[in-house]
Amino acid sequence: MFRIKKLDIFITKQFGLLFVATFFICQFVLMMQFLWRYIDDLIGKGLTMDILVQFFWYMALTLVPQALPLAILLSSLITYGNLGESSELTAIKAAGISLLQSMRSLIVIVLLIAGVSVYFQEKIAPDATKHLAQLLVSMKQKSPELEIPEGVFYDGIPATNLYVQKKDLQTGMLYGMMIYRQTGSYEDQAIILADSGMMQSTAEKKHLLLTLWSGEWFENMKQQELAGAAEVPYRRETFAYKQILLDFDGEFNLADVASISGNAKAKSSKQILHDLDSIRRTNDSIGRQFYREGKVYSFADPRISREDSIQLTLTMQKDELPNLDTLYAHLDDNAKREVTKEAARQAQLSANEVMMKGDYAKMLYRQERLHVLEVIGKFTLALSCIIFFFIGAPLGAIIRKGGLGVPVIISVLVFIIYYIFDNSGFRMARDDNWTVWFGRSIATMVLAPLAVFFTYKANNDSAVFNMDAYRQLFMRMLGLRQKRNISGKEVIINDPDYATDMQQLASINEQIGQYNEEHHLFRWPNPIKVFFRPGDDRQIIAINEQLETVIEDLTNTRDKQVLHLLNQYPVLATHAHTRPFRRRWLNALTGIIIPVGLFFYIRMIRFRLRLHKDLKTIEKTSSGIIDHCTSPLSQGGGLNKRP
Repeated sequence: MFRIKKLDIFITKQFGLLFVATFFICQFVLMMQFLWRYIDDLIGKGLTMDILVQFFWYMALTLVPQALPLAILLSSLITYGNLGESSELTAIKAAGISLLQSMRSLIVIVLLIAGVSVYFQEKIAPDATKHLAQLLVSMKQKSPELEIPEGVFYDGIPATNLYVQKKDLQTGMLYGMMIYRQTGSYEDQAIILADSGMMQSTAEKKHLLLTLWSGEWFENMKQQELAGAAEVPYRRETFAYKQILLDFDGEFNLADVASISGNAKAKSSKQILHDLDSIRRTNDSIGRQFYREGKVYSFADPRISREDSIQLTLTMQKDELPNLDTLYAHLDDNAKREVTKEAARQAQLSANEVMMKGDYAKMLYRQERLHVLEVIGKFTLALSCIIFFFIGAPLGAIIRKGGLGVPVIISVLVFIIYYIFDNSGFRMARDDNWTVWFGRSIATMVLAPLAVFFTYKANNDSAVFNMDAYRQLFMRMLGLRQKRNISGKEVIINDPDYATDMQQLASINEQIGQYNEEHHLFRWPNPIKVFFRPGDDRQIIAINEQLETVIEDLTNTRDKQVLHLLNQYPVLATHAHTRPFRRRWLNALTGIIIPVGLFFYIRMIRFRLRLHKDLKTIEKTSSGIIDHCTSPLSQGGGLNKRP
């Protein structure tokens, strides 16, 4: 039965205060990042304070689901970092309470926050997103002279499309202008080309004054009732300076929300699933229509005779392919040229039509994927709250650092990893390069194993960030080792047994000589024996054990020369020259994976060569110690005397 204890209340208070503070910090950071993207839509527009307040309010509401996971990560990391730094976590574990038991109250709170995130995305975020998009569109339309982009047609002005090749932001001059105006039907339109120009709003904010230099005006006139008039009359005007007054309401007016309601982010899951069914039916019907249109062939050509047309019809009714070569051969040379040109033109038109239909179908399918991605994203974002907690709390218990230093750095790194995978997966799924489920959940699949790993390590007090352990592993992988560092002892209880030690060293030298005669370390070993057969080098193990026993006894000496010689003994690797690992299955797996096995095979050859050199060093060092200890000067000093 779950009972609330004082420890749960204590940890909950610590987490709650930090969560509130970090939530507002994360919310502020995300709002600044969002504001930086739309700063150009706010500056110089003359927006009133109430419009700005609405903009920031809806922006804050849309960013709440994103701020919750980051706030949970940072607050949980700081909470358990503070507990570890003040040794309170050690006291909790000493009382017999595991890490997971201390986290139980926070787990309930995080689950509630994840539920709040789902509710927020279902009920509040869609309306906030809709109103925010409406405000953004309205802001862009308020002062179009500030929003005209380079290199694309701008349609923010009613009945006018404006193209600008280059724009000077400091002077407001527009260069390489093309203006397309249409006030009525197709017959009542104008195209204006100008070398440069400038656009300004009038004082009453009801019109736009367009000043143009060095250009031409092409305009279709209204078709007159002229007998035999086959074309629409037009006029052409060349000007050096011209001013045009365009109707435009420069006051702030909210855009039509109907054009924004189709956005998937402005819908709840229920609305998305309802609309998704309609979108799929529409896509299927359009796809079937495109398929039926692709099967239709038109053979109506005035150059084909009536008899050939009848024959062609009969052939098509029999579901047989017509003999087009025969039909083509009946035509004269001029007709053949005309037919060839017409065929090329029809082929180009068909290719353009297929391309247009393909782009349209791709757009429809993209809209369907965006709706599915939004539904999945609502739940993966709530699930990230739980995952971030099981990353932050164990990491705080491991690093034992509180405050806003190390926790902030770790939180930023984790969130960057999450953002990269989530954003990349969304884009790949949106563009149909990945499946929708895989692209939207890849960030969760990457971070969930990390959460399990950190929780397991922290609950078992494993040293995840022990740099010495990783350094030792790295040194073993590359065959690196430390040198002996034996120094004289200040207090010696028992002196070494020099006579026995000298006999042992002499015996070790004899064993080394026999070993070198029996084993040829310069030869390459058999790979089958290395990776797929068990066994260790017992002789080297025995030699190493005897040598370490003698070295341990001689460390009690007062002779500095003996201590100097002891430091020249190498540290032997007793099995690395026979096989990569001690476990048989791991050796077999390494041998099967050829690139890895090749690395360890070369590494083992290096260890064999190093062992040969080490054995020579041991023989030389042992002989030096024996000569020193058995010399008359050493005997006079009492090295061989027993205590």
